[in-house]
Amino acid sequence: MKTDNIFKLSLVSAALGIALTGCSVDLDFNDDDDDSAPTENPVTQVEFAEISVPLSLDAQQQVRASREVVVNGQIQSIAYNRIMATAYEDTQTGEIFGLSKDYMDEVITFEDGSDYICNGTNAGVGSGLDFNSILQKNGTLYMVSQFECQIGSIYVQELAQDEYGHLSPVEGTLEFVSQKDEFGGWVHCAGQTTPWQSHLGSEEYEPSGDLTVGDDGKTGNFYYDAIAPYWKGDLTMASPYYYGWTPEVQINSQGEAEYTKHYSMGRMSHELAYVMPDNRTVYLTDDGTNVGLYMFVADQPTDLSAGTLYAAKWVQTSKENFGEANLEWIDLGHATNDEIRAEVAKKPHLTDIFDFVDPDENDQCADGYKSISTSAYHECIKLKDINQDSVIDEKDEKIASRLETRRFSAYMGATTEFRKEEGITYNAKDKKLYLAMSEVARGMEDGSSSETGGYNHIAVDDNPCGVVYELDVAADSNMGSDYVAQNMKGLVAGIPADYADGDTYAGNSCDVNSIASPDNVAYLEDSNSLIIGEDTSAHINNMIWSYNLDNGELTRIYTAPLDAETTSPFWYKDINGFGYLTAVAQHPEGRESDMESEVGYVGPFRFNNQD
Repeated sequence: MKTDNIFKLSLVSAALGIALTGCSVDLDFNDDDDDSAPTENPVTQVEFAEISVPLSLDAQQQVRASREVVVNGQIQSIAYNRIMATAYEDTQTGEIFGLSKDYMDEVITFEDGSDYICNGTNAGVGSGLDFNSILQKNGTLYMVSQFECQIGSIYVQELAQDEYGHLSPVEGTLEFVSQKDEFGGWVHCAGQTTPWQSHLGSEEYEPSGDLTVGDDGKTGNFYYDAIAPYWKGDLTMASPYYYGWTPEVQINSQGEAEYTKHYSMGRMSHELAYVMPDNRTVYLTDDGTNVGLYMFVADQPTDLSAGTLYAAKWVQTSKENFGEANLEWIDLGHATNDEIRAEVAKKPHLTDIFDFVDPDENDQCADGYKSISTSAYHECIKLKDINQDSVIDEKDEKIASRLETRRFSAYMGATTEFRKEEGITYNAKDKKLYLAMSEVARGMEDGSSSETGGYNHIAVDDNPCGVVYELDVAADSNMGSDYVAQNMKGLVAGIPADYADGDTYAGNSCDVNSIASPDNVAYLEDSNSLIIGEDTSAHINNMIWSYNLDNGELTRIYTAPLDAETTSPFWYKDINGFGYLTAVAQHPEGRESDMESEVGYVGPFRFNNQD
């Protein structure tokens, strides 16, 4: 909502005799969760009061958010509310929120003896708290939180909800979620609360499979070597193939957290796994340079342990508006968790999977080798007899498709040219996916030097401020899914800016009235509101926006402290009658004090009529 709308809001408030700072209005419509008939659900019209760009140091060091919202013409007061921050200590359980533990679930400390807390501002390697699921199980609210450090931790915490909808941690319930039975955790990035009320996470920036531990006990890769404390200093116990998967946490009937890694879904730089309404189709985004877009179709609803993986091929129809294309889906085969975990446990090396030769002086590959361009750029590769049964067949393809998903998908002709592919969300009302690309560059850019080798499927103009794309979905009987993306085109883009020294907004390199480096996105069910979070250095303060899908208007609704990324905004439309927009301010190093990453929510909202 822009400034003129705030004035209109004030007039409406005056006419109704309602103060803007204390109004919570009940709404009268039916919230139907049946995605099979979305047209029967009334549209929730949401308009936020816009907040300003923070200019003073005091404002820049705070979490700021809208304090008023109009929902279906009714005014409500909302606010930002912190739930908890890293280093929060539960005095009853003795657990510390974000404390890293090793493969024996023993506390890790730094050399000075202080606790290794993943907050993104200490001596640890990583960014801090990232995504938090709020799960409604056993008549209880559980918050499952994952941490984006190389030693990726997960915690579960019960939440209390008062009569006004405010959420707070319940003392005596913070627990560490062990991942030791699945080789530990790694760089847990974005996630989703699944339709079946589980926490679906991610392991981003999978380490290269060619890393080898030397005589000094290190591989020479700083980020991978940072996991040594997890293995009590012995990297020979680890393998790069232990990481780059999709973890899931479920709460059982006894209130205990059950942890799984889904090897069936492939290994890549997982930003986010997003489950569609059929509880079977899952979109997988791959963060980095020259990466792919993937879709997994599970054999059974709510069970991601087995299924078929597909990779997208971009068939460009226009370079306008940062690209438009039809999508084809290349079948990468079927696999189960057990099949692939058995291969992971063997601790393979990259050269067990593919044979490599260097391109010639003309960048051509030798006969029998395929030319691909992935995050490793131009390579000439050939599939090997991985299982050593004297034949290269579908069994070898299955192993390669999961252990080296990006390389294998390029090998099969899929597109691996996307750049900084981030969050994804779904609008069932209009049957559209929304996908954030933090930067349109490198493999995506027409004429880029990153195009050596491979297919050059994507050839569009660059945009350093990023683009959110829109994808139409439809049923495809061959793939057994009603939610197959058909096409892709630009929806809303950031705008490069050159603010002169002395300008009010000097120091920002993208327009402060538009998005910059869109990261994760969230759609409010049956509404006009798409939420877009930022992970950028192009705005002095990272922001969260509400994008009005009806009129294309952007409204600034949240700003994070200096140096803090806004991670994983997520809508909860109905938790016991209250709605929430959760968000994390990650690694706020610019604060004068309190450098801890924190999770909180904007709200509570009232989207349903309550007595």
